[in-house]
Amino acid sequence: MSSDDAWLFPIIGSVALGGLYIIVKYFGKEWINWVLGWYFALAGIGSVWKSSISLTRFFLGDVRWKKFEMVRFTVKKGTASLLSVSMRTPSVFLFPLAIIPSALYTFYSASRKSVLLTDILGLSFSHNALSLLKIDSFKTGSILLSGLFFYDIWWVFGTEVMVKVATSLDVPIKLLWPKSITFAASRGYTMLGLGDIVIPGTLVALALRYDYHRFTSGAQKDGFRKPYFYASLSAYVLGLLTTMTVMHTFGKAQPALLYLSPACILSFVITGSIRGELRDVWNWSDDPEVAADASAEKKRASGVILEDNLSTVKISVEEKDGESEKQEALVGKQKAK
Repeated sequence: MSSDDAWLFPIIGSVALGGLYIIVKYFGKEWINWVLGWYFALAGIGSVWKSSISLTRFFLGDVRWKKFEMVRFTVKKGTASLLSVSMRTPSVFLFPLAIIPSALYTFYSASRKSVLLTDILGLSFSHNALSLLKIDSFKTGSILLSGLFFYDIWWVFGTEVMVKVATSLDVPIKLLWPKSITFAASRGYTMLGLGDIVIPGTLVALALRYDYHRFTSGAQKDGFRKPYFYASLSAYVLGLLTTMTVMHTFGKAQPALLYLSPACILSFVITGSIRGELRDVWNWSDDPEVAADASAEKKRASGVILEDNLSTVKISVEEKDGESEKQEALVGKQKAK
């Protein structure tokens, strides 16, 4: 996602949210929940499967994971291969397990209100969205979070649209946490939209990539340290705690990005200012094409400086040669006298 895309994101989100609100208000929520239910059921299988593979690989480690046999499924028409899918053996056994959350959520009405199933599906969607969605710079992240800052305030405080849609759609697009200390459902749930995880999460992920860039470019001489990642992650946690505190204090729904957006933006601004790197942080881009252009521009600038230096040296040499000729001429005249 570039800065041009970031400007449009709140507009596209407003159109989608307004469309869902009109459908729920004037046509009822039953049929839209039926359509979205089947969509999220199928998407949930793939999402949980992919997340479970990533989690298993993380715990086993890459070395041990690559020791498992590779299984290949191929669909052919004659000798031509139409489809070919390769995976490690644990992935094959994880697929039936990935079906269970979506199946229970879709076919058993009592399970639709299960906090555990909702959160399993919601977390898997968030994990896969973070692996797919990528912003190219801190500038883009600031534009995106600033736009959604006003988007969230308007649709939560200015209208009933956000709360109405979030509470009407019976699909796993949110995380739920019981308000009761005993985890009972009698007092209701605290709700966090997946967008409040994914959007700030893209900036946290960018901060980690920037720390890695500094390490690989030689800017860090004392190993792979992650100051920007820890700063942005800490800011997200503090912003979320602030959201929960205000919500429980005033007893009203709060737009989480009202607190998360400033916290995440200020995290890299303050960290960069303290370290004296704010200009480099702001101008850095994770887009390979932009980085290549910047590198080429740097090389061209170096070439110009080198040429200027060579010209200066050449002029200095010529001046010295001229002075030598003058001195020789002066000595010759003195000898003649």
